[in-house]
Amino acid sequence: QVQLVESGGGLVQPGGSLRLSCAASGTIFSRCTMDWYRQAPGKERELVASIGTIISGGTTHYTDSVKGRFTISRDDAKNMVFLQMNSLKPEDTAVYYCYAKWTTLTGSSATTHNNWGQGTQVTVSS
Repeated sequence: QVQLVESGGGLVQPGGSLRLSCAASGTIFSRCTMDWYRQAPGKERELVASIGTIISGGTTHYTDSVKGRFTISRDDAKNMVFLQMNSLKPEDTAVYYCYAKWTTLTGSSATTHNNWGQGTQVTVSS
């Protein structure tokens, strides 16, 4: 099992920057694909950025609206994943969630597991 705790949210002016952190417990963090999602009031939760395991290349993906502004990274030695957010816009205002996904093998059977953090509020406003 992987428990997740986000931090780093807050109030920032348009054009500003924030760095979100997600601390993971457990011993299998390096095997987890890690995502950042966000949910704005009245909207569905959306995938913002994802990063694969280092052993698989650590491939990153971003939703179009944040490409060039947000950067996802991970530090497996510290069981941490980060989201650096630059050039923030009011439309980035949302609760941001960390999400972990991993697979366990039992014999020839594979089971996918996942878990969410509690979320951290990001507000972009002047």
